[in-house]
Amino acid sequence: MAADAVEAGRYLAIVAGCNDCHTAGYLQQEGRIPEDEWLAGSAMGWRGPWGTTYATNLRLRVQEVSEDEWVRTLHTRTARPPMPWMNVNRMSERDARALYRYIRALGPKGEPMPAPVPPGQEPATPYLSLMPQNLPQP
Repeated sequence: MAADAVEAGRYLAIVAGCNDCHTAGYLQQEGRIPEDEWLAGSAMGWRGPWGTTYATNLRLRVQEVSEDEWVRTLHTRTARPPMPWMNVNRMSERDARALYRYIRALGPKGEPMPAPVPPGQEPATPYLSLMPQNLPQP
């Protein structure tokens, strides 16, 4: 059991996989990234049929929204892949608030991430391809 909401948010950021995309190099370094670097976004794009998307700098994002707005967003947002919004939408209010408080406690850091790139346009950044291959024909 976490000692407080901030510690609970830290735990959630780890086990929910937030760092996997929102912390540059986290997967490649098998999680060995200093905590003061966590959740500042990643300019590694995720390219698929929807275009190319980037993991938001959450440390800047929480500075722009109230805790209540954060909770509403986590419960209602739908957006481009690969963000698993259908799962995030089911997060409890308590957990959403804990995650917000943890990210706020980290403080602002870094820069905004690139804007999404529309389908058919080549991104200027490195990216991972999530293009479906060898799909069965209807």
